[in-house]
Amino acid sequence: MSDSISGGAALIPFTATSGDERHEIYAELAAKGPIHTITMPDGQSAWLVTGYAEAKALLSDPCLVKYGWQAISFATKLSDDVARGIFTHMLNSDPPDHTRLRKLVTSVFTRRRVEKLAPRIQQMTDELIAAVEGEDTVDLVSTLAYPLPLGVICELIGIPEEDRRDFRTWTARAMSPDMYSFEEFQEAATSLLIYSRDLIERRRRDPQDDLLSGLITARDDGERLTEDELISMIYLLLIAGHETTVGLIGNSVRGLLTHPDQFTLLRRHPELLESAIEEFLRHDSAVQATTPYWTTEPVDVGGVRIPAGSMLLIALMAANRDLERFPRGATLDITRDTPAHIAFGHGIHHCVGAPLARIEARIVLRTLLDRFPDLRLAEPAESLTRTPSVIANGLTALRVHLR
Repeated sequence: MSDSISGGAALIPFTATSGDERHEIYAELAAKGPIHTITMPDGQSAWLVTGYAEAKALLSDPCLVKYGWQAISFATKLSDDVARGIFTHMLNSDPPDHTRLRKLVTSVFTRRRVEKLAPRIQQMTDELIAAVEGEDTVDLVSTLAYPLPLGVICELIGIPEEDRRDFRTWTARAMSPDMYSFEEFQEAATSLLIYSRDLIERRRRDPQDDLLSGLITARDDGERLTEDELISMIYLLLIAGHETTVGLIGNSVRGLLTHPDQFTLLRRHPELLESAIEEFLRHDSAVQATTPYWTTEPVDVGGVRIPAGSMLLIALMAANRDLERFPRGATLDITRDTPAHIAFGHGIHHCVGAPLARIEARIVLRTLLDRFPDLRLAEPAESLTRTPSVIANGLTALRVHLR
């Protein structure tokens, strides 16, 4: 197999937004093989991996690298200070820089700190639900799935509530620059940079018990975190720390409401909630594909030799439905006992915020199940739409009847 998309160049999932169209495209691609050539939204050629075994192996392969901020789409069009200021983070870094940055983040973004957030997450969830509890029909994305993760990560970082108004616009454009005009992306990136610089200065003058103050202290104690790295860390945590959790919550609720048998099963057996969340992550992954990697030498994947210097993306949501690894992969089964999914990635770039995302999903789903036993969709499932993106896989809205 040399080109599994010959005659099928229209099979591009990133702009597929209707119903299950994105999953259908990935299934069609996967049926052709585990590796495919695609054209990215900006016109670049790339390879897309859909097979689970191939994806997991490649995510641990040292021949795949990130090449830093210069390899990011649109980055070279930005002024150097803006590009470096938002893209010099660990997701775009390779060892040894990545090792240093991840060690620094995990030293302050600890499991203990995350677990201590649970009561506050419950309080925020209760407050958001109380604000709409008298309504019959609400959009769960705008009223709960979006504001909760944003509020949690902003509190964790130390971003005041009055500063959060524009973040949805900024993060959506910054997370998927290929899906917006350069002008829109530039405005969002520059706004995030300016805000982050100002917030860092405020925290230097007045440290708080928050993640940003901890990162600043670590930097000033000789951890060699540069100013660009510090600003980029805020950028990464804001995006990775909330945008994907928005998708996880929305996709999980959608999964339950479109599978009433699973909804009933979970209500009768709430002890299945932990395994249910893992199945939601697998079945409808909030991260569609990784950010691009580049091959430093030829790599053999699924019978195809990928040349050195090639752009390559791992389609996590496709790999998580690979029928060889997950029998009946398109079926949602909260009792599933199968090998681990890779919804949070794998290898050195495995998501550092995975424990926080799981806690938020657990609290939200448990609260919704307890409060609204008759929760149901307010529109046909096929009319639900997803945000166009190369990376994220989230709903634009999820209108439901609460009772």
